[in-house]
Amino acid sequence: MPRLMPRQPVPALTVQLLDGTSWDLGAQSPERFSMLVFYRGLHCPICGRYLKDLDNRLSDFEQRGVSVIAVSTDSEERARQSYDSWKLTGLPLGYGMTIEEARRWGLYVSSGRGKTSAGVEEPVRFSEPGLFLVKPDRTLYFGQVQTMPFARPSFAELLQAIDFVVAKDYPARGEVPA
Repeated sequence: MPRLMPRQPVPALTVQLLDGTSWDLGAQSPERFSMLVFYRGLHCPICGRYLKDLDNRLSDFEQRGVSVIAVSTDSEERARQSYDSWKLTGLPLGYGMTIEEARRWGLYVSSGRGKTSAGVEEPVRFSEPGLFLVKPDRTLYFGQVQTMPFARPSFAELLQAIDFVVAKDYPARGEVPA
């Protein structure tokens, strides 16, 4: 599995959005960061709560010059069910990311194991969570990947961190290769 390095270019990514358009990382021009939140999919109730929190804070990120997207390997139908059942209102939801694309981003991949506690069948394969802040020049500023759905970064704390890094012109860290 590749390991993305801070201050180095991230992989390309283009996904379809529920509004019928596509989202291309290479076409983004945020003031400070593009924030990519990779989630497991419709079958994950923790993802629902996490993305609802992000949806509620979307304007806080936008005010800080951060464009936001949530992405999964789910189909359009499952992504639409997620959007509706989780009562999302403005969060751009990308779907149809391939397992190969997930691996290029260094995301962990799991095998489906039947129905979850939410009563939804897991897909045959899906990516585990990850969160990335990408600078306008398409280099990695912050990256986090997980093997499990729980204990994700707090969006409230992430907003505070963005305020700090902007105020202090704090550089991306972890850039020294092994």
